[in-house]
Formats: sequence, structure tokens, C-alpha cells
Amino acid sequence: MTPFSGRRIAVVLFNLGGPDDQASVKPFLFNLFNDRAIIGLPGIVRTPLARRIAGRREKTAQANYALMGGGSPLLPETRKQAAALEAALAPRLPDDEVRVFIAMRYWSPLTEETAVDVAAFGPDDIVLLPLYPQFSTTTTESSLKLWSAVYAGTGESRTVCCWPEAHGWVDVQAAAIGDQLDKAGDRPVRVLFSAHGIPEGLIRRKGDPYQEQVESTVAAVVAKLASDGRPVDHAICYQSRVGPLKWLGPSTPEALEQAAADGVGVVVVPIAFVSEHVETLVELDIEYGELARRLGVAPYLRVPAVGIAPAFVDALAGAALHALSRTGVAPYGPGCRGDWKACPCQRENRAA
Repeated sequence: MTPFSGRRIAVVLFNLGGPDDQASVKPFLFNLFNDRAIIGLPGIVRTPLARRIAGRREKTAQANYALMGGGSPLLPETRKQAAALEAALAPRLPDDEVRVFIAMRYWSPLTEETAVDVAAFGPDDIVLLPLYPQFSTTTTESSLKLWSAVYAGTGESRTVCCWPEAHGWVDVQAAAIGDQLDKAGDRPVRVLFSAHGIPEGLIRRKGDPYQEQVESTVAAVVAKLASDGRPVDHAICYQSRVGPLKWLGPSTPEALEQAAADGVGVVVVPIAFVSEHVETLVELDIEYGELARRLGVAPYLRVPAVGIAPAFVDALAGAALHALSRTGVAPYGPGCRGDWKACPCQRENRAA
């Protein structure tokens, strides 16, 4: 018999996931490239192509994960965030039983596994809370589509589709940038807000609001810094480009080349990531750090991912509580400003 007299509430945190060890790198890569949101081809073509890509990239990816001890730290970091969020929600919902679950898109705990666990919990209410600050068809939409396809349990679901300007998220970023600016001292630096890139065609063809939301996050952080008396020279750039398609730009390497030409150092901010993983610990810290040294960009400083910073955890708690007070799909804080075909809120309103 449960000691709780109120509701059973499940909060499901979504993220991409990462391989646990060297052996799981190839199946992780296969799951990634077999996602239609990543390669938009029919399954009969996409699946064998995903196998070939995973095979070709396995050794390079294994070498990158070896630099982090063999596997990704993303799941341990997300478990800490889930535990912190559960602890933050407990006193706010004292009459309810709240459990926070983790659903990864491409590796364990896979969404299909988590859906079974949530159904066994038997929730009255479910909050679907992606750990992607900005909405994209390649991340949030892919995760939520799969959840909708596999979850067969009880509970009324409310979805947080994005939170690009959530106060705690913005505040933690601004404070962390301030810390790095203090380390730079009097040396001229540019703040580079580095987000994971996506192909430009997704903006045009699918009406993906990701770029707009990255820009709104950056604007909010820069405004917070200015209000704290720290106006900054800044630029937005995009990392992790793969394949022949034209991606959002400038790329982070191009932004570093521009900084070198302008004679300034950089403070790099992972503005679309909430946890440390291969894109931060290897790509930003090692690969781009080495590029910066070759280019003579100094200092080269990097803002850590927000992790379990208390203000960020409070923002996640606020997002969950806000979702419980409504129905359907909505952002936490400002969402899209433009008219975007892929925006789930706008899609829901058009269907109403």
C-alpha cells in the first residue's frame, strides 16, 4: 500500500544517450543513423546505410570515447540530474508520489525500456521533459514520437516541448560565463556560443525552429550578462558537422579562425547541451582546444555544462510543475517567435 494519498506522477527526462563502453559504440551509432529524423530515407535504404556508416565510424568513435575512459558520461550525468530533480519536486508536491525516469533515444535505458518501467509505476500524470533546451526535429521530435509510439500505460501526459529561455538555465549559463571572463582577466576575449549543428535544409523544408531558439537562448544569456554589468563580444557557431549537406554556420572551427584573425581569445559555451559528453569533453576541449592553440587563440576557455547546478535543477522543477498545471504541449517560458511548421505547439493549435 502506498504511503502517498495523492497522485502518482512520472516525469520522463529525454536525451540522446551514449555508449557505455567500447563494445556498445557500434550499436549506438547504428541506432543513431537508423533514426529517420537523422537520415530521412525509407527504412529499406536507411537501415543498411546505417549499418555501413556505423561500421565505418566505429574505430574513430571508439578512440574518442577512449579519451573519456571508454564510454560516455552522459547517462551518469543524467542520473544525477534525475535524482536532483526528484529531490527538488518532493517538497513541492508533498502529497504526491513523484518518480523521475530517464529515456534515452539511442542507447540504454532505451525509450522502449523506460516506457515499460513507467507503465509498471502506474502514473496518474506524466510530464514529458526533454533535456534539449531548444526544440529540433532531430532531437525533441524524434524522442517524443518514439515515446508516443511505444508507451501503453496509464496517465495523462503533458509535454514540455522546449525551454530556450528558462530563467534558471539562462542564469547558470551567465554566471558560468562570468567565471571564465574573470579567468581571462584583462585579455580580450569573444564569447562563442557553440550549439550542435543541423542541416540548413531542415529549417527550410521541415520548418524546424532550432536555429531561432538557439538565437533566443543566446540573446537571453547576453542580456543577463549585460544586466549584471558584463556586456560581451559574442558570436554563435555550430559544431559536430557530418556528411556532405550544408549545415548551419559558421562552424565552430570557422569562428575560431575569425577570433584568431581578430586577435582575441575565446570563452566557448556549449549552449545546446546540459551534460558533459563527447561533444564537450572531446570535440570542444581536445579537438577545438588544439585548433585554438595552432591558430594562436589565447586564452581558450570553456564553460562547463550546467549539470546539477541548483538554479538549473529548479528550472527543470518549474517546467514540470508548470506542465502539471495545464494540458497538451507547451514550452516552459518563451518558445517559438516565428511561424514554424515543425513546432508542436503551433501544430496543436492549428489542429484545434
